[in-house]
Amino acid sequence: MKILLLHPNFPAQFRHVAVALAARGHQVVFATRREEGQLTGVTKVIYNPSRDVRPETHHYLHSLEAAVLQGQAIYRLVEQLRQQQFTPDIVYGHSGWGPTLFIKDVLPKAQLLCYFEWFYHAHGSDADFDPTDPLSADDRPRIRMKNTPMLTDLFSCDRGLSPTYWQRQQFPSEFHPKITVRHDGIDTSFFVPKADSKLVLPSINLDLSQATEIITYVARGMEPYRGFPQFMEAVSLLQQRRPNCHVVVVGQDRVAYGKTLPEGQSYKQLMLDKFSFDLSRLHFTGLLPYNQYLKVLQASSVHIYLTRPFVLSWSMLEAMSTGCLLVASHTQPVTEVIKDGYNGLLVDFFDVEAIAKRVEEALDNPEAMLPIRTRARQTILKQYDLATLLPLHLDWILNPESKPQTKKKKGFAIN
Repeated sequence: MKILLLHPNFPAQFRHVAVALAARGHQVVFATRREEGQLTGVTKVIYNPSRDVRPETHHYLHSLEAAVLQGQAIYRLVEQLRQQQFTPDIVYGHSGWGPTLFIKDVLPKAQLLCYFEWFYHAHGSDADFDPTDPLSADDRPRIRMKNTPMLTDLFSCDRGLSPTYWQRQQFPSEFHPKITVRHDGIDTSFFVPKADSKLVLPSINLDLSQATEIITYVARGMEPYRGFPQFMEAVSLLQQRRPNCHVVVVGQDRVAYGKTLPEGQSYKQLMLDKFSFDLSRLHFTGLLPYNQYLKVLQASSVHIYLTRPFVLSWSMLEAMSTGCLLVASHTQPVTEVIKDGYNGLLVDFFDVEAIAKRVEEALDNPEAMLPIRTRARQTILKQYDLATLLPLHLDWILNPESKPQTKKKKGFAIN
């Protein structure tokens, strides 16, 4: 078959399926805006919108105009591919950015599959979660309009996929029968525990081989959506109480989701200025290659994961696969996977003192926490293992008759 994958980032959620489809002998083209990187057997083509969003466009419509421009660029790209004898049988794209918008117009006979990651709501999930960050009168209609590309895709697509039940739940219920719930999968053969692991990263001059307590935190950015302010305040308390504890933060000093601070300001610097820290025991690594990121997780004494009710991070599941002891927020994306005291420890997102106390509880009782670490990895092996989920994902892509998995399984660990 001829398969066209669409995502402005590369390879994003399609890394494993792209390579596996090519390995099965299918002709796979991946259209993206990111020039870096290649995948074995996959032809990558770059698309770019014809122009930027116009400043005079109504600000409720900025995201919609950006999506239309991407959809237009893909329409033109598909016409070029057809001239080169590549007419896709299947198009699989990430919904919301825009590339999938006009596929049924340029390729009416192709199967259109959409990856549905998030549907926006002004109330009841991420946007109004923080009472100190109220929505403005402009925020509510702007948020509603952000869903326009997804609504078009929900109508147009033949089938959709969402990685968790919590995320599918955000989409209008009348479209749920179209959406299969299946996570992308975690490579449990790579993210493995390593007993007595020592954290030494020569490339960034980090040597914590003598550290007895290492608290870890991983996120794309340092921002409120992933609880960075609460994490940093808890770190300040923990450093005062535990003179031997080191903290390792993996991620960029940027905002990936939500509101940014005024020009030139970052949440990292804001928190460093606001609270007291021993900087000799607080280590910011920036982004790390996967092999170094793995070493951080393997050496972790306690891993903190905080999130608003939003998209579940791969990093939480990767940490669990590595056997990390998680202290995580008691929010819906997390509680779909973690049961308090069974495969992780849950805390109130906003309760900084409770976060610090649970971390101390874990650090003070390492032997008692070993079964929780073991069950964390077992959860991923049973429910989120790439080796199990990838064949199911491929079958869903290639087989239009594949039955959607839409009912939530019993128990807390699902998918």
